[in-house]
Amino acid sequence: MRFPWSLNVSLTSYLLRQKLAGREKFPLVLMLEPTHLCNLACRGCGRIQEYRDTLNVMLPLEECLRAVDECGAPVVTVTGGEPLLYPPVFELVQELIGRGKHIYFCTNGILLERSLDRLPVSSHLTLSVHLDGLAPTHDLIIGRPGVFATAIQAIKAAKRRGFQVCTNTTIYKETDISEIEILLSYLTQLDINGLLVAPAYSFDAVNPEMFLSKAEIREKFTQLTANGQCFKFYSSPLYLQFLRGERHYECTPWANPTFNPRGWRSPCYQLADTHYPSFAEFMARTQWENYGTGRDPRCQQCMMHSGFEPTVVRTLGRNLGDLWEMLRWNLS
Repeated sequence: MRFPWSLNVSLTSYLLRQKLAGREKFPLVLMLEPTHLCNLACRGCGRIQEYRDTLNVMLPLEECLRAVDECGAPVVTVTGGEPLLYPPVFELVQELIGRGKHIYFCTNGILLERSLDRLPVSSHLTLSVHLDGLAPTHDLIIGRPGVFATAIQAIKAAKRRGFQVCTNTTIYKETDISEIEILLSYLTQLDINGLLVAPAYSFDAVNPEMFLSKAEIREKFTQLTANGQCFKFYSSPLYLQFLRGERHYECTPWANPTFNPRGWRSPCYQLADTHYPSFAEFMARTQWENYGTGRDPRCQQCMMHSGFEPTVVRTLGRNLGDLWEMLRWNLS
């Protein structure tokens, strides 16, 4: 099975409860950013630019847990910034597991190996390590030599200890897909649990020449995912078909709400028009009809997994063929 059995049960029961309650808009994954402090300055990262005035602000642990309870999503992605710079991060992880949440813990890998003793080996915790290419490319993008090697060493150590580990790779305009194929083949040899690959989003504060148009996204992902190689993608086959231009989806911006030291980021993980003090206000006051392809020019080239993978889930019951394809993929 591609994902832990407990995650499948948790997500399925949650979706059934939402359907029975007649809720049209509900979260699937909480993007929790307890700090935007980072030990890197990656070329494609918008967070350190957007939140430069509050980089040193840390959310109290109690506020993080209040946001988790208020949102109610079954999955929590702990990100940032670099979450291993957040002092109570280990207590946060334990509290989330105690609440039955499934955690994707995003890290650049620099501090990971030394932190493994304080992290629990659990089916509810997946370590997600960011790798944007082989050593020369990755180290160039993140701006520090040697980080690729450090991250790989941490991945190997985590796998030896029994942790679930996935990797997250961002595809830019300059990305060489042949190199990414080599990277994914190498990671597969390390017995990685899953590979997440997605196109970058063009944040306002980042050089726009790094990012792809929709036509370029389709070209690169056709080359990467339609070549007959059976990589263990965490990206769903229907989302990959969308990236290749084989199907159309509308964005579901409310499904991955983001909470950080400024509050609930609105409307989505990519765009920050404002922040709300509570999840209820975020859901009620965001003008959802104003966002998406054809409605906001900033959405025109976006094909980010955080907005479109939830649409795959939300629309899954409408076609038995899609349902069967997703079931086969999950069980493979």
